[in-house]
Amino acid sequence: MSKGLHRFAVLVACATFFLIIAGANVTSHDAGLATSDWPLSNGSLFPKMVGNLFWEHGHRMVATAVGMLTIVLAIYTQVRERRVWVKRLGWAALAGVIAQGLLGGLTVKMNLPLAVSAAHATLAQLFFLITVSLAVFTSRGWREQEARLAEDGGPSIRSLGVVAMVAILAQLVLGATLRHSATWDQDLPTSLLLAHLGGALIVTLILGFTIMSVLLRYRAEKYLAKPAVIAAVLLFAQLGLGLAAYIARVRSPYDPQPLTPMVAITVAHVACGALVFAATIVLTLRAFRVLRTDRKGYALAAA
Repeated sequence: MSKGLHRFAVLVACATFFLIIAGANVTSHDAGLATSDWPLSNGSLFPKMVGNLFWEHGHRMVATAVGMLTIVLAIYTQVRERRVWVKRLGWAALAGVIAQGLLGGLTVKMNLPLAVSAAHATLAQLFFLITVSLAVFTSRGWREQEARLAEDGGPSIRSLGVVAMVAILAQLVLGATLRHSATWDQDLPTSLLLAHLGGALIVTLILGFTIMSVLLRYRAEKYLAKPAVIAAVLLFAQLGLGLAAYIARVRSPYDPQPLTPMVAITVAHVACGALVFAATIVLTLRAFRVLRTDRKGYALAAA
């Protein structure tokens, strides 16, 4: 185990989270077409960062930094990691960040088509999933834990965690699609808005039940209880931010431009959603690590 590799994986995951925030700022400021160039901005690698170009080109600079960090992480993983599947995950992260960069360029060249923008948002969350997973797999806690707890007396925590992760990912993508479907001075499409509200309810029920099951059955196990509590707090905050974001968005068509309250609340909503996803990823992976059933041979529990 390499402490340096784990710390660097955490750094890349944090940088990816910051990149998600940067991308949310681009959408909230309606700055996606601040320049029609790609990969340059107005024909320059370092243009004057004024107006919406600050958000659009700033996002590109952050993305470039994350790409460079991911290259280092992929190489670092090959050198310092012994587990073949973790090495492959390092290459998957590199492939993901390259694809994400190309997809980001495509959104600009095609003038922000909704389908491509939604795909860009989806891949961003999948890349975040990979970086968070690498941080978990390279941690000391992962290497020291073993499948020592019997999973009985209720629904499988591992299965609940996977379902919660899928539901959150779908909700994040749906939310991104909703945000890209209308500028700040337009009404949100009713069908997408209702779907997003329904998704919020589904995520709350699934993740809430998962958290409750963990805390009722394994509250003495800090390795599982800690991410469960964090996920619960973040979920509660996310629901509040979602309501606040909707109220701010409803008022925004009367504003002359995207004002700070709407931008700040919507970006916070996006950021908190990513944190809920990250906490659920950690909880689910840890559950696979320490919980066992009568069946044998789970790769994550044995690796």
